[in-house]
Amino acid sequence: MMVSNKVLITGSNGFLGQKLIDRLSKDSSYDTFAISMHENENPNKENYHFQQLDLMNSELLNNYLSEFKPNYIIHTAAITSVEACEADQAKCQKMNVDVVEKLAQYCKQSNAFLVQLSTDFVFDGKNGPYKEEDLAQPLSEYGKSKLRSEQVIHNTGCAYAILRTILVYGINANPKRSNLVLWAKEKLSSKESINVVKDQWRMPTFVDDLAEACILAIKKRVTGVFHISGEEMFTIAEAVYQIADFWKLDKSLIFELTASEINQSENRPQKTGFILSKAKSILGYKPTPFKMSLEIIDQQYGIFR
Repeated sequence: MMVSNKVLITGSNGFLGQKLIDRLSKDSSYDTFAISMHENENPNKENYHFQQLDLMNSELLNNYLSEFKPNYIIHTAAITSVEACEADQAKCQKMNVDVVEKLAQYCKQSNAFLVQLSTDFVFDGKNGPYKEEDLAQPLSEYGKSKLRSEQVIHNTGCAYAILRTILVYGINANPKRSNLVLWAKEKLSSKESINVVKDQWRMPTFVDDLAEACILAIKKRVTGVFHISGEEMFTIAEAVYQIADFWKLDKSLIFELTASEINQSENRPQKTGFILSKAKSILGYKPTPFKMSLEIIDQQYGIFR
């Protein structure tokens, strides 16, 4: 008997969500389902099933899961703004934790597999780069909510892979979706000055790599926490200088400042970064070097913009 491969992507309008839809809708071995709170913003409307749905409405979510019975769920939807989570902690809890628990319970009951996206913000940034087993001590409500979501998944006993990631960048077809690379490129190309932080260190993650890691997770169905990012550590400012160099943009428009000058020193980790050996050995994850990813984005730019 052939095993059904119904894959549900939550947050399908999001940056990673759209990249996953584009990948999975072209793969005939998967029947792809997509849900988002808003109307479908993906220019690609072919070979997948879209439904507008508020995940925080438990009844609608339960009905949807009962009707379509996905075998895999890649849960990308979340409130990711540090400030928004701080301002409305009840909504943050509902979206980032309670919804995850519902999905995990469904997966436990139906023997489905859950891929949950998490973040480097579960760490305090004092001892990076981090292994998966290192002590999580989030500084923000956002980081705390993502850590609670990891804990509720584990407690349900469902089959899962939690993919923690860092500062995701890249390009897709939706012009509304920006990130560090597109923001810096487009501002500097327009001769606008930009302020960038010089004392926060990250290993930025190419969105194409993150989508590949999600697909590897459902193919291998290996339970655990995995760190997914690039391999190169930069300050935000250093990354932006590389972006300017690559596209030959005016670096004199880049102004450096400290995290404390923009009130980001207390609620964001100073230095994260990941040790990727577990993801490489178990998932077969292969991060794209930063400069090579800019070359790929440059090629994709002609297609998507």
